[in-house]
Amino acid sequence: MKKENLTPAQRLIVALDVNSVEEAARWVKTLTPMGVTHFKVGLGLFTQTGPAAVEEVHKNGGQVFLDLKFHDIPATAARAAAAAVRLGVWMMNLHIQGGSAMMRRALAAVREEADRTRRKPPMLIGVTVLTSMAEKDLADLGLRKTLKDQVLYLAKLAQSIGLNGIVASAKEATTIRWACGEEFLIVTPGIRPTTGDKAANFLSGAKASSADDQQRTATPREALKAGADYLVVGRPILEASDPILVVQAILKDLE
Repeated sequence: MKKENLTPAQRLIVALDVNSVEEAARWVKTLTPMGVTHFKVGLGLFTQTGPAAVEEVHKNGGQVFLDLKFHDIPATAARAAAAAVRLGVWMMNLHIQGGSAMMRRALAAVREEADRTRRKPPMLIGVTVLTSMAEKDLADLGLRKTLKDQVLYLAKLAQSIGLNGIVASAKEATTIRWACGEEFLIVTPGIRPTTGDKAANFLSGAKASSADDQQRTATPREALKAGADYLVVGRPILEASDPILVVQAILKDLE
């Protein structure tokens, strides 16, 4: 499906930041009847359960964004990428700062393994700068660019290699969309609620909002308006007192 035809439910990627395959399955079974089919399996769940988490999402009608952020020598990243293809994931990512050689090898491995196994190749996207980071964090790493300039530089590098898109905050999405065009995917985490609107207060009842480590955040509508294609939401849903109401509010905000 062309991304301009995506429904609000298809734009939402629910982060399965849970501790077991069983809990992940419960969320998939709960949300797929609402039209939500994209689920993120990240480092925490994958480290605890391995490929079983991916298999469980597939078994219950979902598609997987494998969020393991590969960042290693080219040969190792390529082997990991090929293994992800065999898992049948819909989307996967790597750190752009792993370098051009790593990205090229990983992309080639995705295409070769998909061809060999007669699968549709998953979308491969690059992580620019983590949404938990601010300007000071770049300075701590010895980087002299502004955060926006660094994100844009990495996005254009990923595009030049042939990646399908990038992970970036909504704060940089407008600039990336302008520089990289309409076909380049932008996947945006750090999605957070509006305030003052009771119906749209997605974190109402959340247990850990005070411990939020995201620095560059936006509401669903802000992210979409800025140019994001897919929105990753975890804690505002998983920790809500009424998750169904939260998802309904998010989808309404994306209409």
